[in-house]
Amino acid sequence: MTLHLHHIFVCTSEGGREAEALLDVGLVEGSPNIHPGQGTANRRFFFESGFLELLWVHDEREAQSALTAPTKLWDRWAERGRTANPFGICFSSSQGVESNLPFASWAYRPSYLSEERYILFADKLPLSEPEVFALSWPQDQWSPKAEPMCHPLGLYEMRSVSVGLPDPTSISDPLSEIRDAGLVKIHRSIAPELVIGFTSQQEVQHSVPALGLSLVGRPAPVSSNVMQIKRRQ
Repeated sequence: MTLHLHHIFVCTSEGGREAEALLDVGLVEGSPNIHPGQGTANRRFFFESGFLELLWVHDEREAQSALTAPTKLWDRWAERGRTANPFGICFSSSQGVESNLPFASWAYRPSYLSEERYILFADKLPLSEPEVFALSWPQDQWSPKAEPMCHPLGLYEMRSVSVGLPDPTSISDPLSEIRDAGLVKIHRSIAPELVIGFTSQQEVQHSVPALGLSLVGRPAPVSSNVMQIKRRQ
């Protein structure tokens, strides 16, 4: 089973006004979404593979319900900028994901998913570190064709993520397992940060302080460029 980045979320203010910072650097916004029963809503930016989700709580009661509370989405959103890391990193596989993940997990079954689908959350990650989770059902790594994916900034595929933490030598055991499996990298940063790596037309490096993100693009090998051309057709 090969895992690939499905999407990354960042907890933002209600309404996700921080999206303006992404529009300013040359990203094109896709469709928004609401998670019924979970109490969250979002604004989204899609790439050829993977998407960036700006997430906020719009219904405190749903977000703190017995079903949703174990995800810590409410805690992560309410304490963003203080004690909680605002990020979440989601993986998926074209074969689907069962229990054979490289980290211990528990199954979250939100009401907006069909009965046979669920989300596997990494177990025992502290709020000071990003949330990590995986989708159980098979997912093609390519984004929906109906979403805008042609960005003036020239970013194509979301390929990698590096997690910035104040002390990379004292991370939790679950995050160590996730790093050792090659799913994320860890680097030192004063404040919580994600460095997201993309394939791109040319070298790209943009910092988005409002979201704690750095967007880094590197030209893909020739074979990958051919795949990208076919995908865009």
